[in-house]
Amino acid sequence: MLLLAPENIVADLSWWEKIWNKFVDFVPTIITAVVVFVVGIIFTKILVKITGKALSKSKLDITAHAFLKSLIKIVFYTLAAVIALSVLGVPMSSIVAVIGAAGLAVGLALQNSLSNLAGGFIILFSKPFSAGDFIETNGVTGKVESINILYTKLLTSDNKAVFIPNGQVSNAKIINFTQEKLRKLELSFSISYDNDYEKAMSIIREVINKNNLALKDPEPFIRMGGQVPNGISIEVKVWVASENYFELNFDLLEEVKKAFNENGIKFPTIPVSGV
Repeated sequence: MLLLAPENIVADLSWWEKIWNKFVDFVPTIITAVVVFVVGIIFTKILVKITGKALSKSKLDITAHAFLKSLIKIVFYTLAAVIALSVLGVPMSSIVAVIGAAGLAVGLALQNSLSNLAGGFIILFSKPFSAGDFIETNGVTGKVESINILYTKLLTSDNKAVFIPNGQVSNAKIINFTQEKLRKLELSFSISYDNDYEKAMSIIREVINKNNLALKDPEPFIRMGGQVPNGISIEVKVWVASENYFELNFDLLEEVKKAFNENGIKFPTIPVSGV
């Protein structure tokens, strides 16, 4: 059995005592760094809250609110971490070098995310849509809920949340259905050759005049559009407030059908081919 000499034991105890003393001396610094980081996080949360209230009272587009608050969080969390490391005695040059190297590595690894970040800035400054607008982009149609730092959130008509990367949105075709105050509703009604098309057009005009959602100025357009199988088509174009577009669309489809039935106007009969 190997036994340590008394002088070796004393040397080992002295070494551990030095390590322990250094740790004890460093504890206040560690505590200070932790406190600084925690205070930084609390300060960031307060700042984000104050910024949110200020943004709600500002004229800045509401779609930019979530984006800016996310950006503030990232910047100030990073700043709190840098200050905490400085308190621990890590040289600022080393911190900058590490952040630079990490930024490069993260940038190469997350090229798509950086593209989405840049896309978010493009959307906010070019303003192709705002929160609450009804748009179509990347094959998705829905209401704009928010623009976050990496994604744009849309709510579809059946209340599904769709998150589209900002980089894709900024590079895609965007159709904004509600940006303009007015929209033109275009419908086509087909009637049989046996019917009086002038009477049919008069009935359609009467239906439109009775509907409060249909604008009378500009004047609605109602004309024969051409021939369809076993009948003719009547083209209808009427202006409506953007928010009432779909309601008027369904109103006219239902009301014209009902008025045609009451006045004996028949739709074309489509022949069924034999087998």
